[in-house]
Amino acid sequence: MPPRRATPSGALPRHAAAASAATHRWGVLAMVACTLLWSVAGVVTRHLHQQDGMSLVFWRSGFAALALALALAVHRGPAKLVRQTLRAPALLWLSGLCWGVMYTAFMLALSLTTVAQTLVAQSLAPLFAALLGLVFLGHAVRARTWAAIGVAMAGMVGMFWSNVHAAAGARELAGLLIGLLVPLAAAANWVVLRRAGAHLPMQLAPMLGAAMSALLVAALGGAVAPDAHDLLWLGFLGLFQLALPGAFAVWAAQRLAPAEVALLGLLETVFGTLWAWLGASEIPSHATLAGGALILLALVGNEWLGRRAPA
Repeated sequence: MPPRRATPSGALPRHAAAASAATHRWGVLAMVACTLLWSVAGVVTRHLHQQDGMSLVFWRSGFAALALALALAVHRGPAKLVRQTLRAPALLWLSGLCWGVMYTAFMLALSLTTVAQTLVAQSLAPLFAALLGLVFLGHAVRARTWAAIGVAMAGMVGMFWSNVHAAAGARELAGLLIGLLVPLAAAANWVVLRRAGAHLPMQLAPMLGAAMSALLVAALGGAVAPDAHDLLWLGFLGLFQLALPGAFAVWAAQRLAPAEVALLGLLETVFGTLWAWLGASEIPSHATLAGGALILLALVGNEWLGRRAPA
């Protein structure tokens, strides 16, 4: 039997490194797909007849919870789905709570201020995720990732400053403040999902979060019936803008570092601002365009340097 070839200390065998690289690549692609689907919320919302934030939250989250419950029941069986939900560990419920905060705060912010301002409020997610990942997971953030976070944050600061000056009053500022709940919940969620790993049924978490969001609004009396036009588009948002990308995001977050997931999530800001410009005539400022360019530079640079680094 031939002797086993030695590998450098701390290095992965070649086949393991290749598998790890492939998993990372699919995780990145999954997050890009997520951001593309998430980013349509702003432009679709601007074409709804009803702009009451609470009602929009209820119907969008309700449709998402229903779609995810049906998909999981078909895939796992109704009995197993109920059993897994009732026996859900604390990490699953914590992730569900994070999803619920994200779903609720984002739509409320969107009803109070512009799409660009709502998306800019999410700019702190990579920084929060890096710090939380370091504290709770012991993930040492690479220098290139810190640099990418710094460049992206610089772009976001420019966009934020421009949008704050463009804000007309207390309503827009309230939207920005509510929007800040999204990056906090998102960063905590990426850490929880990575901590849970692939052995827990974390695909249930977006379903639980959507149900929490809808039930909270219903309890507060915000479930106003929309017309048929709005109902159709809210169903579209629930299925394609929450349920489907939520499943992708869970898979990606269990395989990528929280800081990288949050960095990739900033693509939603770029895509969402573009769709609002093209489809809802919300023309971005020069500072917003420059900030978006810096975000893209940071993301592309981080992934390019990551591909060149040894496994």
